[in-house]
Amino acid sequence: MTKTIITSILLTIVLTVLVGIIYPLAMTGIAQLVFPKQANGSLIYRGDSVIGSELIGQQFASATFFRSRPSAAGNGYDAANSGGTNLGPTSKALRDRITHDRDSLRKLYPELPDTLPSDMLTTSASGLDPDISPANALDQAPIVAKATNLPLDTVLALVRKHIQGRDLGFLGEPHVNVLELNLDLLKHIPKQ
Repeated sequence: MTKTIITSILLTIVLTVLVGIIYPLAMTGIAQLVFPKQANGSLIYRGDSVIGSELIGQQFASATFFRSRPSAAGNGYDAANSGGTNLGPTSKALRDRITHDRDSLRKLYPELPDTLPSDMLTTSASGLDPDISPANALDQAPIVAKATNLPLDTVLALVRKHIQGRDLGFLGEPHVNVLELNLDLLKHIPKQ
């Protein structure tokens, strides 16, 4: 019995060191060597300052910028509160929120088309989605062009430039990263 206890303790120590220390350090080292940008959060810099990540959405409320899809992650895009609302299609609370958001958007931007893309009104599963659909970005282009005094053709060209296709050609849907699009847009807005 004593031999069994000693073997169990030694095995626990060896596995703890191997799986709890050596393996995570090895994986972190490999990730830093092979995929350094992704291993560090796919951060986006402006000069020396981190302004965001390619992987987490941000809130843009001004008409000068393209808006991200709504977030259900706490206060804005709070990664600590990531998660959907779990409201289903028959939920009155969901219908009321979408109706309120749709009416608010139409009041702010009457130039929006009659039918809005679903991602303009619905949250993603994580509530942190950094991307919008090309249709959403194209519908926002006239609003952004008007607010920035840029020609609509310039804004539309920026949207088209930032449309990313399906991963591996067949996974997911085409999308536009809002932060990257807004950063590119900033380069085109005349300095005041």
